[in-house]
Amino acid sequence: MPMLDLGPAATAVARVVAGVRDDQLSAPTPCEGTSVAGVLGHLAGLAYAFRMAAEKTPVDGTASTDPAHLPADWRTYVPAQLDALAAAWRDPAAHEGATAAGGVEMPAEVAAVVALDEVVVHGWDLAVATGQPYAVDDASAEACRAFADSFGDDRPPGLYGPRVPVPDGAPALDRLLGATGRHPGWRPPA
Repeated sequence: MPMLDLGPAATAVARVVAGVRDDQLSAPTPCEGTSVAGVLGHLAGLAYAFRMAAEKTPVDGTASTDPAHLPADWRTYVPAQLDALAAAWRDPAAHEGATAAGGVEMPAEVAAVVALDEVVVHGWDLAVATGQPYAVDDASAEACRAFADSFGDDRPPGLYGPRVPVPDGAPALDRLLGATGRHPGWRPPA
């Protein structure tokens, strides 16, 4: 498996984070029951957990979607965590052996894909919820889609929603979104 570069996705999501307005923190996202603040907090936690996984120093617990866990300095904290995540996975040793994140042990090269998937998909969740443009490279979207597709229709509870049909010729990001149970045309309620 080729070594993934999480840098472009982390940079794209950091741009989205910079564009989130305070009045949007309570807005809904495509993650049912999770607000913009909840997704931001989740991103901060997962970026830290998967950075520690890259460094082979796993931490206990999962990345919460409770808006109360959003750090007060989220505008700088979340992008810093995303940068640190990308930097940690640039080390070839991060992709070797086994590691754990969120209490789940896995091969390190799989953990890199899971981290990328979390960043790419939740970046889209934030972008669409806050009305911002969002783009990821096709290679990242395809790597994440292959991961999502690896579960078939027998998905672990809470991992993804039911598949959403998306045409084969749709953009790579749209196909990934459908594979994760998201409607590529989702927009916040008026």
